Amino acid sequence: MKPNALLQLHPMTKFYFALFVLAVVLIVPGYLFAFSLFFVLMAISLLAGVFKEFMEIVLKALLSVLIIVFLMQIFFFPGEQVLWQWWIFEIKQEGIYYGLILTSRILAIGSAFVLFFRMTEVRDFVKSLEDKGMPPMGAYVVLSTLQIIPEMRRQANTIMEAQKTRGVETEGSLFVRAKAFIPTLTPLILSSIAGTEERALTLESRAFSAPVQKTSLHKLTKKRADRILPVVLVFVIIALVVWRFFLWQQ
Repeated sequence: MKPNALLQLHPMTKFYFALFVLAVVLIVPGYLFAFSLFFVLMAISLLAGVFKEFMEIVLKALLSVLIIVFLMQIFFFPGEQVLWQWWIFEIKQEGIYYGLILTSRILAIGSAFVLFFRMTEVRDFVKSLEDKGMPPMGAYVVLSTLQIIPEMRRQANTIMEAQKTRGVETEGSLFVRAKAFIPTLTPLILSSIAGTEERALTLESRAFSAPVQKTSLHKLTKKRADRILPVVLVFVIIALVVWRFFLWQQ
């Protein structure tokens, strides 16, 4: 099977693209451009073969945040053009406009970084940071931070499966699930502490803190596209900045 060209890009190239999305949604005014960028990201995820995972994370992690942010803005953002009023709540035209701008930017930026982590292995990203000059200690902090939630989720699932084998009811109403989850907290915390100690001992056995040049069997190579795309993104940002501050008229 032919490897996917988008997935084969260097991690820093994909990271630069995520930063590019962050920059352009802050430069280009209005909300239509930021919303349209989300559809571009959807198309990229489809071409990369990660569309399902991308949309699941966006819907689970971003949708509720966007709804809360939008409601807060339309009800409490100061303005003069009131469209609807009831008791202490007022919907203003300025609040709707600012809510659309804020949610569109959150959606575009959040989706860009979600797509980045769906297209990039964590170890490849951390290795690329080391290649850029980040100290091994800093790279390990980044790696452990990015892996702590997935690792704790796997441990929690393992503990819950063990509770099932002991006859503990773990499925049903919210109260039943909460009741089953509480006993898992102690072994989850203890296993996390033990895992941290094991990783520290493993790193020290490999001379992690030794003041010498580190070598790695994991190598990353840059292709022609990895050298061209960052330059193109920089020129696009410069062009947008020139357009925004010198040519664009409100």
